[in-house]
Amino acid sequence: MPDPGPLFSPVSLGPVALRNRVFVPGHTTNFGLDNRPTARHTAYHLERARGGVGLIITEAVRVHPTSAGRHISLGSFDDSSIPAYAEVAEAVHAEGARIFAQIMHAGRQASGEATRTAAWSAADVPWAAGAHVPHAMGHGDIATVVGAFGAAARRMAQAGYDGVEVHLGHGHLLQQFLSPVTNTRTDGYGGDLDGRLRLTREVLASVTRQAPDLPVGLRISADEFLPGGLTPQDMLEVVGLLRDEFPLVYVHVSHSAYHGSYSLATQMADMSFGHAPFRHHAALFKRSFPGLAVLAVCRLDSLPEAVELVTSGEADLVGLARPHIADPHLVRKAMEGRSHESRSCLACNQGCIGRLESSLPISCVVNPEVGAEREWRRTWAEPPLAGTRPRRVLVVGGGPAGMEAALSARRAGHDVTLAEAGPELGGQVAIAARVPGRERLALLTAELSRDVAAERITILLGHRVEAADLLVGGRHEGVDDVIVATGSRPRRRELPGGPPVFDLWQAVASLEDPASPLRGTVAIRDDEGAWPAASIAEHLAGLGAKVHLLSPTASLAARITTYSRLALTHRFGELGVKVHPLRVPQGVEGGLLTLRDTLCGDVETMSGVTAIVDAGTPTAVDELYRELDALPEAPRVHVVGDANAPRTALEAVYEGRLAGTFLTDAVSGATALARAR
Repeated sequence: MPDPGPLFSPVSLGPVALRNRVFVPGHTTNFGLDNRPTARHTAYHLERARGGVGLIITEAVRVHPTSAGRHISLGSFDDSSIPAYAEVAEAVHAEGARIFAQIMHAGRQASGEATRTAAWSAADVPWAAGAHVPHAMGHGDIATVVGAFGAAARRMAQAGYDGVEVHLGHGHLLQQFLSPVTNTRTDGYGGDLDGRLRLTREVLASVTRQAPDLPVGLRISADEFLPGGLTPQDMLEVVGLLRDEFPLVYVHVSHSAYHGSYSLATQMADMSFGHAPFRHHAALFKRSFPGLAVLAVCRLDSLPEAVELVTSGEADLVGLARPHIADPHLVRKAMEGRSHESRSCLACNQGCIGRLESSLPISCVVNPEVGAEREWRRTWAEPPLAGTRPRRVLVVGGGPAGMEAALSARRAGHDVTLAEAGPELGGQVAIAARVPGRERLALLTAELSRDVAAERITILLGHRVEAADLLVGGRHEGVDDVIVATGSRPRRRELPGGPPVFDLWQAVASLEDPASPLRGTVAIRDDEGAWPAASIAEHLAGLGAKVHLLSPTASLAARITTYSRLALTHRFGELGVKVHPLRVPQGVEGGLLTLRDTLCGDVETMSGVTAIVDAGTPTAVDELYRELDALPEAPRVHVVGDANAPRTALEAVYEGRLAGTFLTDAVSGATALARAR
């Protein structure tokens, strides 16, 4: 890491002194109840404050019930919400950090089925095809929202917050009024920039009037990434005007609009975007407003990148949201010379935004303790082994589930051996990471391998375990617990007389072979609608193959979060990937691949197919578990990850953590954590 000194130097936002220049930007957690913070919020933010950040900005606090959405989001609609917010602020302050409240109205994407009321917006323009048409706000509605912003700011001041951040970005209500794409009004709140900016001016006036002692920052989208939308030059003008009129202490430079297109994908840029793809936005505003604090955000994955931005003068503070979900103690570890112990964000969007889309609380592939910080802290304060003898534990399988189980069992005080049949640790994630564009997955296996090596865990590579090995006289006689983490295997369905069929592992192994039939015309059977088929399709198309993605359902990549899918489909379009929904291969006739329409049964043909990739539903490798489960004289057996049921790394790591930690009291441990979910 470059010298972190500048990053860890103090800085002030107006009258608010911060201990360093790292902040946690606002991000939705779905930890709320009745639109108010809960004990889970308090524990979550406390852990990140304890981890050393200088500033925490809350997730969006909705200022009015028309922006409430589901009850698990946050809002501040009356004074009865103040005590709940005060608890969060007090916890953060107790750990030496400062906290700003982000206040917002979501506008046209706020409601729908959840509230049975119409969303409010500048005009009757829905955010995506098929979305609800919003209500074009009248002047009375506008006055209500303006007052609500001011009242929410006042409540945050009463709750002890150090400042507020007014959200003018991400395609929410204020941006809907500001953008010519969404504001088609002809009254005083539309038309030219002065009209479109009128609502934001009135909101800032209301905020500064009702909370006069509270510093105010502004979050913006520097670029909407929409034809005819707001550009960086537009936003430079907007910030200049607002800074002249209001005592803004910072500008928080993000980008995108909440729009059913590629623009939305940039807001939660996944690993396909590469490192720090939008840092130039913050740099532009810092050059233009050298006297105004500039906060940078989005796909800034690590502290070294944060150091670069601060030392180069591109930003005054750097926001790391997903990295702090992955490891809340990033800053403290770095300050103590323990950066090598950190867990890295994969930018996979799986446990964070992926769960939010299902109205679930956030989690994290690399950090199973997210959202249950209080319960896990109690667990590790008094390890589950307390009062009992260490158990001899054999973990079979060295993928993420197995490595996490071995680590957790060792940290709980047990004697652990980890056996892997292959030549190295990593499992299927190591295979997936070999696909270009998915390389960041290798961080998971590399850091788990690092941590396993650092503990007193016996590691056996090239070591296949049979059920007989665990019985009397076997080479693992005397083991108390067996954690089976043997993963899953891909399926491969042949098409007699047709082109060669590759399963997923075979396809990955052949990706870089220029003589492979995968370089011709390839049909990919995508039963899962997940990343394995999509990433292989994208890479093969990039190599020049003619790729046809076949799905038995009407959806494309349905198990990939919308934020990532919108970027994926954009790339598919650029690469010429052909998508065939409601189609499955039926056979080969006269050299032609026949496809059956799963809806009506019609048959069509595809010519020139040189290879088929079968991305069908995988099968659990659970033979060892089945054998041991049927033997009364066998050790206790636990099954985790894909060996339990083929799913994703999110579930694998979580189950490994649970199994290893609660070997001596699995039922009560799992029950306590289930209550936290």
